[in-house]
Amino acid sequence: MTSRIAGHLLVDCLLAQGVSHVFGVPGESYLAVLDGFYAQRERIRFVICRQEGGAAFMAEAHGKLTGRPGVCFVTRGPGATNASIGVHTAAQDSTPMVLFVGDVASDQRDREAFQEVDYRAFFGAFGMAKRVERVDSPERLPEYVARAFATALNGRPGPVVLVLPEDMLTQPVPDALQPQPRWQVPAWLPDAGGLARLQALLQAAQRPIVIAGGSSWTPEGARELQAFAEAWQLPVATALRFQDSFDNHHRLYAGDVGIAINPRLAERIRQADLVLALGPRLGEMTTSGYTLLQVPRPQQRLIHVHPGAEELGRVYQPELALCASLPAMAAALAALPAPASVPWRDWTEAAHADYLANLQAQALPGPLDMAAVIGTLQRLLPPDAALCNGAGNFASWAHRFFRYHGLTKGVKTQLAPTNGAMGYGVPAAIACAITSGRVVVALTGDGDFMMTGQELATARQYGARLIVVLVNNGVYGTIRMHQARAYPQRQAGSMLTNPDFVRLAESHGLAGVRVERTEQFEPALRAALARSDGTLIEIMLSEQVITTRSTLEAIETQAAGR
Repeated sequence: MTSRIAGHLLVDCLLAQGVSHVFGVPGESYLAVLDGFYAQRERIRFVICRQEGGAAFMAEAHGKLTGRPGVCFVTRGPGATNASIGVHTAAQDSTPMVLFVGDVASDQRDREAFQEVDYRAFFGAFGMAKRVERVDSPERLPEYVARAFATALNGRPGPVVLVLPEDMLTQPVPDALQPQPRWQVPAWLPDAGGLARLQALLQAAQRPIVIAGGSSWTPEGARELQAFAEAWQLPVATALRFQDSFDNHHRLYAGDVGIAINPRLAERIRQADLVLALGPRLGEMTTSGYTLLQVPRPQQRLIHVHPGAEELGRVYQPELALCASLPAMAAALAALPAPASVPWRDWTEAAHADYLANLQAQALPGPLDMAAVIGTLQRLLPPDAALCNGAGNFASWAHRFFRYHGLTKGVKTQLAPTNGAMGYGVPAAIACAITSGRVVVALTGDGDFMMTGQELATARQYGARLIVVLVNNGVYGTIRMHQARAYPQRQAGSMLTNPDFVRLAESHGLAGVRVERTEQFEPALRAALARSDGTLIEIMLSEQVITTRSTLEAIETQAAGR
């Protein structure tokens, strides 16, 4: 009987699940798997990253893009703990992901061997991972891998961690041992009684609003959602950093329900008599600190639809809870007979008018107008371009002023962390550029970029053409803003001394350009779009321009006068 080693069988299992790209940092603990990647190099690509946090972000972003689990490989101890930021992002963002951790050999376990960690305790705490398992038997690899993919995809998607003892990976397994077939997510259909109740609640409403979001949307589901909204003339808002769940150019779009929400939209949600939440968890950021909807029983009638039963009733007690796959739910809603007329047509038109009014920027000081920069991106980028960002006040300009075309056009165009992880934008953009071939922009701040900027080396190595728009204001902007509100005129711990970002980009093989005035940005972007290689455009923004609506000085003056 012929045989192969377990590390090669593991790669075959990944291929059976449809995996085409794997992101990671190599480690001696899983050399046998790396050899398996070499053997299958024509079918699966191992993307070598510079730090495990960047690798995990890339895998998480790939999961967002494809709807299939993004895959990351890291070594034990420091490698796994570095990767935990991506696991946490996948958990809070409900993104399917599988992290493989090379571990100490079985005969050295529980001795605090070199870099040994209790992964069940580490990743299992506070639900960071949906499942954490150690594969001690090579013959059970197909079982564990198949279960990992199923667990990552079923219900509320999320991350799974598989721990691989080094000695297990080198053991022989018979060729007759084959991978399990690719896991297909079953459709959870809404029950007829629940749909009838939803229809009755809608028909009784006067001021309804839809909040769409979550990670399980497909292009078909997004189109069905749009058809449903059009039939019922419903205003549709989107949850934090899921703005591409609905076409922002549509006449029914009401804006994003997230950080720095349009005050008019916030008030509209409070005034609504019915909130139909399709997919979002309704977490802290989407509910403005649990104030838009009261806990535990909102004043508005709440219909909460989510693919994970554990999310229903976790914080809010809805009038109606429906556990269903989002595409299946959207199809059922699109088929729901709508009345000939609805009493909320003016309400819907006013919600869209509020959104359009919010696109009008406030005048802020300085030679650089960030709203105009976002407007230029909007005008020059192709409709299928992906916009990726990490965390920081710089992202608020994209959230407010960029109008995502949405999944209705066939592809995901927004990649951003709902858990607020800094450093996400650049690795996400690299993963998207490597795997999709689309135009990709990473919108990042100076502090945000410095978390994972070394991954530009990964972009260069794999020919990832991306455009980095780096907003440099010399501070951790979000912290500086909060500091100004809570402790005016007492700045501490938020100033940054930065490198020369243009020269740094050039050292990684990208073109670098510095923009100090608004009129310089458009020619810089046009040149970047025309290049075959990547570009970093450094935007020099005054620290005073701290939010889309106000200055640092105004915030501190107001805080000092309280």
